[in-house]
Amino acid sequence: MAEKLDKFKYPLVVLVIGVVLMLLPSGGSSAAVASEEEPMALLLSSTEGVGESRVLISENGVVVVCQGAENARVRLDIIRAVSSYTGFTSDKITILKMADYS
Repeated sequence: MAEKLDKFKYPLVVLVIGVVLMLLPSGGSSAAVASEEEPMALLLSSTEGVGESRVLISENGVVVVCQGAENARVRLDIIRAVSSYTGFTSDKITILKMADYS
């Protein structure tokens, strides 16, 4: 039995190291995503018809909340801009109307 264990010693070590690396948190991705949200919101807010906007980017998609979301043309412009900036397809982008509490 010791001979079989010696034969597979190095592949087992590599396997264990691989599993440990996969279990470690990635760390940097959430900070990178957060740093992309503010410039995207500023860009969208300066686009005609969008008004004030907020952006949330995750690994699964993008949510944009803005004042001009009721306009179909504005939604299309937002989807095109977000898609070209993030690479997400339109089914991963959600546009919501910002609440008006005034």
